[in-house]
Amino acid sequence: MQNIKNDIFAGITAAVVALPLALAFGVASGAGAIAGLYGAIILGFFAAIFGGTPTQISGPTGPMTVVIASAIAIFPNDFSTIMTIIFLSGLIQISFGIVGIGKWIKYIPYPVISGFMSGVGVIIIILQINPFLGVESYSSVIYTLSQLFDTVKHADNHALIIAYITLAIMFLTPKFITKYVPSALIALFVVTYFTIYMAYDVDTIGTIPVGLPQFTLPFSFDLLQLDTIITYAITLALLGSIDSLLTSLVADSMTKTKHNPKKELIGQGIGNTICSFFGAIPGAGATMRTVININSGGRTKLSGVVHSITLLIIILFLAPLASQIPLAVLSGILIKVGFDILDYKFLRIMNKVSRQDLLIMVTVFLLTIFVDLIMAVGVGITIASILAVYQISRNTRIKAKRQRSFCDIKNKNIEIIKIDGSLFFGTVSHLDSRLDNIPSFKKVILDCKNVSFLDISAIFTLEDMITKLKNRNIETLLVLKHGHKRDIIDVDTDGSFSKNKMFFKLEDAIDYTQKLTLKHNV
Repeated sequence: MQNIKNDIFAGITAAVVALPLALAFGVASGAGAIAGLYGAIILGFFAAIFGGTPTQISGPTGPMTVVIASAIAIFPNDFSTIMTIIFLSGLIQISFGIVGIGKWIKYIPYPVISGFMSGVGVIIIILQINPFLGVESYSSVIYTLSQLFDTVKHADNHALIIAYITLAIMFLTPKFITKYVPSALIALFVVTYFTIYMAYDVDTIGTIPVGLPQFTLPFSFDLLQLDTIITYAITLALLGSIDSLLTSLVADSMTKTKHNPKKELIGQGIGNTICSFFGAIPGAGATMRTVININSGGRTKLSGVVHSITLLIIILFLAPLASQIPLAVLSGILIKVGFDILDYKFLRIMNKVSRQDLLIMVTVFLLTIFVDLIMAVGVGITIASILAVYQISRNTRIKAKRQRSFCDIKNKNIEIIKIDGSLFFGTVSHLDSRLDNIPSFKKVILDCKNVSFLDISAIFTLEDMITKLKNRNIETLLVLKHGHKRDIIDVDTDGSFSKNKMFFKLEDAIDYTQKLTLKHNV
């Protein structure tokens, strides 16, 4: 019974925190405040029921909002297409969960995540400059910056006062107060009341429909734009998956439990898919709301369900009051959110990390802000992979030694090439150059017994090298592990390897060469 009480209290607390953020993300996306609230309610409910992280609170998040805002800019006045994008992104997330792609999240390098999250934080801050100044906002970061001087000239003084007060509350509210009442909620109520009391004429959220959302089918779109639609859907699915699973890892560390990545992605996908039927913006597992839920005593899925029900009650009974919230208040809240997203852990040690890690982080950071979020992650992972391959190749040792080191063997026309480490596309070129430089020995033994990894690129390169050596009248003998021999035989369709001797021990290969030598001498 105590656990149920804790979950109910935690769910209500998470809803209180989620309310201003859902409103702010809805407005920032361009879909409207009500779309943000519906997203928090629908996704929060279904992700809690079907997800794999019991304590996770889901709803609109910064990265997802940035992508939706970009999609709305590409498809203006075409809300059906936007909902189609959200619907497809949900289906893709479900497929991610079914195939188990969630387990690969741990292989994304930290500098990539750091650059991406910091980039998203900066995007949110930049895009809120215009609402902060009381000027019409733009969806483009570059255009917002290019028009900044002109924007400042047209700033609304009342909006600036409201926004500055909001920022002061967001940044300066003591922790002993925010422990019980989140600063965003304080700013929302206090500054909105202040605006009404002072009779400031500033832009507000506007009318919020009272009642349940209207059901619509998100399948009306232009086939000629299908490639753009799918691109945005994949982007949302990837970002939502990464965001949710990272939050799940945070929840695991706090509760000493282990989430189910497959179920989590399926739950997130179901929630986002249903969002598309009710005009709601998509979201993901929200780290701050999840942490607050856990700290408030939430331990089961009930807390997430209560969070959604609480927000629904707020819509049904308090929507008229929410419609009077100034946009400048939401901009101040979101600017604080943007600063919170910045990865201070990495920023504090930027001068101490390796040049490679710094290169990856800065590249992803700049691409996220000025180009594209998914391209940023893709380029970051590519650079990190190339650098990892380089480091592994440096640790792969290829040693050559003459057979004279064996005191009981008189044949010196044998060269042994010993390979320690991984033999794959990133290291096999070293072996190729080494074999090109060996003198005209009659036999070469490639000792691959200590090779830990052998990929198809290395196998095909070995095949080419054996052929080249054969053209120089040099016989090649291979010393392999049983598993690697099977891998080679499986792809040896033209019999290139089967024509060469393969051994499991170096001594057997040496004995074979000596028997041939004795036979020839006789």
